[in-house]
Amino acid sequence: MKTPAKHRSLAPGDIGLAVLTVSDSRTPEDDISGWRIQELATEVGHRVVERRLVGDDIAAIRPAVAELAALPGVDIVVVSGGTGFSPRDVTLEAVAPLLDPVIEGFGELFRMLSFEQVRAAAMLSRATAGLIEDRVVFVLPGSPKAVELAMEKLILPEAGHLLGQMRA
Repeated sequence: MKTPAKHRSLAPGDIGLAVLTVSDSRTPEDDISGWRIQELATEVGHRVVERRLVGDDIAAIRPAVAELAALPGVDIVVVSGGTGFSPRDVTLEAVAPLLDPVIEGFGELFRMLSFEQVRAAAMLSRATAGLIEDRVVFVLPGSPKAVELAMEKLILPEAGHLLGQMRA
């Protein structure tokens, strides 16, 4: 069995996700990106264990990510919003100290794929990923198109492989 297939075979059959939307302007009802993450995950048979929405505030974001990563049944935390360069975009500053190690290739691949859609504006994304103990955290821009790109092209296709590799 080739290594990626071996890692996928070690992955949990039932992957649990937590979704955190970071926004001062969205509500649970109009959180399009959060709903889209949930929809894409459940379409491929994963569970969404919990969804939350917090404002653009480090003091709210950091503990929310840590709490979601510690929930029983959560394998992956997907955070959307607050990854740009406006003064209120503090998601990376909130989450980065929790990630050890950082999955360098995720941000690189996300920006590469984004370039195909938004050209040079792709460099304005600070999307990243990393681990909090044995949980994977993905930090995405808040736009629905960015969420779809990351979920469909990167996160969902490799979730089992990544979790299997971590647990090998």
